[in-house]
Amino acid sequence: MIKIPPLPSWVRLPRQPLLRHLLFAVVGGVFFYFLTQSLSDFNNFELGELAVYAIAIAGLSVLTGTNGQICLGQGAFVAVGAYTLAELEVHQSINLALQLLAAAAMAGAVGLVIAVPATRLRGPYLAGMTLLLALALPFLSDKYGNFFGGDQGLTVPPPSAPASIDPVKWLTWIQLFCALVVMLLLANLLSSRFGRSFRAVRDDEVAAALAGVHVARNKVIAFVVSSACAGLAGGLLALSSGVVNTGEFPLSLSIFILAGMVLGGTGSIFGAWWGSILVIYLPNQWSQSLGNTFHFNHLVSANFAVIAFGAVLIVMMLVAPSGIQGGLRWLGRRLVTLSTPTEPAGNISVSLQRATEPERSHDGSEAEHPPNGSGAG
Repeated sequence: MIKIPPLPSWVRLPRQPLLRHLLFAVVGGVFFYFLTQSLSDFNNFELGELAVYAIAIAGLSVLTGTNGQICLGQGAFVAVGAYTLAELEVHQSINLALQLLAAAAMAGAVGLVIAVPATRLRGPYLAGMTLLLALALPFLSDKYGNFFGGDQGLTVPPPSAPASIDPVKWLTWIQLFCALVVMLLLANLLSSRFGRSFRAVRDDEVAAALAGVHVARNKVIAFVVSSACAGLAGGLLALSSGVVNTGEFPLSLSIFILAGMVLGGTGSIFGAWWGSILVIYLPNQWSQSLGNTFHFNHLVSANFAVIAFGAVLIVMMLVAPSGIQGGLRWLGRRLVTLSTPTEPAGNISVSLQRATEPERSHDGSEAEHPPNGSGAG
């Protein structure tokens, strides 16, 4: 039996959710700072991409995992945020922080327009409506090519870094900082009454309405929060890619974000990091490495990334239906259960013997018990 010693009082987590989440954010910031110091520019670039996808996946996790609304157009809101930042970069000269806030606000506004009629839809009808938004985005870009840049897109220069800091590392720090702030805000949101209302609506809309929860308003709030997170991710993605066009936001982007949420853990904020790791590394580096190892032909190699991603998704649904984070929670509870001390067999037998012994009166004689526990008539 594995015994886990109890944590000392000075390392126990704060009881207040805000302090606890803030502590996690600070520890994560310190960890990422030292990690970026030891990585190359290419690995730092990928780490920044991981943070961007974690933001988009976390927002979708709030909408789908916590509130129960299915969205297949998260990539469209990412594109809205990217185009917003690109337009501000081209036509306006404002601070980068304001540009990122504007990208999140514009995507949130578009999400609000979609969410109001979407409150009357659920299940596949809602998924079809959001999917239509993702399909309509390239058409709008081609129709208004003078504004959106057409096929060439809009150029977005990287943010200028201080003189002594590498530009790639500076951009990675910005992306990681935004990701940690978003995780902190979302974790506090889900710990508040809004999070409880989201879960109540997800579990049973009728029961939530009878309990005084405004179902439509909570759906709209969850949709706006999710789309704003995607817009912020799109603005950060525009900074790292350097160009914004429709080729950067295919329909597969929405599918990958949804799959990353499922793999990481639906409804889990921390699971968004696991999902983003799979979205970044599985379709690109890991699948390419396996393809080179087994010497697949050109046709198989071109589609092996999608095949590998689908295979991992199927295996994860069979092994850990609640995702990686849910599987880790189950493993932690299992270890705690195994570490809980049980009463030895000798003590159990003594307890059973005492339970079966007849009670004795004060003078030492056995007390009489009526049959079947009934009183004497």
